[in-house]
Amino acid sequence: MTVRGDWDLRRITILVADDEVEIADLVALHLQKEGYYIIKASDGKAAMQAVQSQTIDLAILDIMMPEMDGYEVTRKIREQYHLPIIFLSAKTSDLDKITGLVMGADDYMTKPFNPMELVARVNSQLRRSLQFNQPAVMNKAVLELGGLVISPDQHKITLYGEDVELTPKEFDILYLLASHPKQVFSAESIFKQVWGETYYESGNTVMVHIRTLRKKLGEDTTKRKFIKTIWGVGYTFND
Repeated sequence: MTVRGDWDLRRITILVADDEVEIADLVALHLQKEGYYIIKASDGKAAMQAVQSQTIDLAILDIMMPEMDGYEVTRKIREQYHLPIIFLSAKTSDLDKITGLVMGADDYMTKPFNPMELVARVNSQLRRSLQFNQPAVMNKAVLELGGLVISPDQHKITLYGEDVELTPKEFDILYLLASHPKQVFSAESIFKQVWGETYYESGNTVMVHIRTLRKKLGEDTTKRKFIKTIWGVGYTFND
């Protein structure tokens, strides 16, 4: 069931970027049935031009595209935008999935795929994205914790006055932990609250995001540890 109309009356636009025309057409067909407006791109350069010239609410990207691959498109998108990104790729190894998530993707599906599962994941990502951008959610308190300042209204992080660039999922994980400093969250709990769904690979996905988040916070080079691992249980904010 489409999420359009639940929070936002304007047209929801989804970018489908894949150099395989048959796959792009199949994805577009199923999403159009949900009421979404679809923009298709056959290469990475065209995909980036679409993001820069129009309001895109979610992007579905192939990785192996001509002109500019999906990783590079994602990197460029993340420099300016916070829209959800789903990789739809023939690259099936765990390393490929981890790389995609580390690069800033919110989800990763492999080909061949079930179109209805893709629609469900699109709906889930949009539901969460639209909820996050509602005024009531955006008015969450600014957190100031030991040199770390988290500003949810601006989706901005500073550490000792320096900006820290986080992906949307990294930001949400950090805010979840920092806003509940006494609570220990399991990987499954983090995934459910941040991604808004239950997923059997949640533990590994969360672990990868925690690892990159720690690196961006400088935990690999300083003694200050913001995120504490409670072995066998989960993660908590180290206040």
